[in-house]
Amino acid sequence: MIDIGLDSPAQEDVRLLLEEHLADMYAASPAESVHALDHAGLSRPEITFWTARENGSLLACGALKEFPIGADGAKEGELKSMRTTHAARGRGIAGLLLAAIVCEARGRGLSRLCLETGSEDYFAAARRLYVRHGFTECPPFADYVPDPNSVFMSLELIPVDLP
Repeated sequence: MIDIGLDSPAQEDVRLLLEEHLADMYAASPAESVHALDHAGLSRPEITFWTARENGSLLACGALKEFPIGADGAKEGELKSMRTTHAARGRGIAGLLLAAIVCEARGRGLSRLCLETGSEDYFAAARRLYVRHGFTECPPFADYVPDPNSVFMSLELIPVDLP
């Protein structure tokens, strides 16, 4: 059984997965185009962090960063640090985790969920995952600027009440 739940990015197994994630990001993209966060960055108050585990073993992680978009208190979210372990790839774990984060973002009343990923071939599988879940390309959001090494995507959210 796959358990998706809130977790700490400071957990030893999570930190190791995030370090692997960062190393891969720097290997695939120029340093100025890497926007991934380390475990300390993912521990900030505006970020909620989840893991997917099976029998306690880490399978994947992902995070939701909230940010205001206007003086009226409206908020959007950014998907951060989606990563699946090598052993768990191809099992649909990323899709399960992404669906859980999208559901939470809707439940929080966020108007849109955005993300930044790479434009290189290395990121093609991630881009296909996001498209399968309804994300479409969009202009840079929040503090991002146009970058040929980045693809920006978003999903408009219709708020729903969570049980």
